[in-house]
Amino acid sequence: MSSYLHPEAHFRSSDLLRDIVIGMADGLTVPFALAAGISGAVAGSGVVVTAGLAEIVAGSIAMGLGGYLAAQGEMEHYASELVREEQEIIEKPQAEIAEIAEVFRAYGLTEQHYAGLIEGLKANPSAWRDFMMRFELGLEKPDPNRAGRSAFTIGASYVLGGLVPLAPYMATGSASQALPWSIGVTLVALAAFGFVKGRFTGAAPLKSALQTAGIGGFAAAAAFALARAIG
Repeated sequence: MSSYLHPEAHFRSSDLLRDIVIGMADGLTVPFALAAGISGAVAGSGVVVTAGLAEIVAGSIAMGLGGYLAAQGEMEHYASELVREEQEIIEKPQAEIAEIAEVFRAYGLTEQHYAGLIEGLKANPSAWRDFMMRFELGLEKPDPNRAGRSAFTIGASYVLGGLVPLAPYMATGSASQALPWSIGVTLVALAAFGFVKGRFTGAAPLKSALQTAGIGGFAAAAAFALARAIG
């Protein structure tokens, strides 16, 4: 039987990838735009580094907290819907059976195909509940450890991304000299990040790289122009 099996290369860490994308994309873009904007108003790089590091600390905490609260919200929503579904199975079983039939009919099946499956679910209330959660509501049980892991992943990715555009300012005392280097290394990092993201998500890597670099570059250019105009 094993000769009929084939390996399926599906990426299964979608939550981890999403957290990395959220943290890294914002970490590369926001401090980059901030540093470019300040460079348009000051001569020394010390102010840029100080402001950039402060933003990275605040931004990583805020982003991590946002990820934590989002994951907690998913868990609370799932728990409340689970209780509701259990009550509906007890109080309105016929309505729930009709909803099961509707799910199967959406796949082109007839009562002849799914009648036995419904009887099997009726005999197993836990499986019935889980089926309704998954196929009626489109909900899967969240990982109970996801909230803390999500907060750490997003926060750490933000810090790593944010240090890239600040590195040139840390290496030189002139903001005007550091700015071109910051632009160069950040655009390269954004493009590389977009390329890798595209490979993992199945999107066109080159297109993803150009889009990511373009968005980051536009944000920095807008901040720089605004700072120059105000200054």
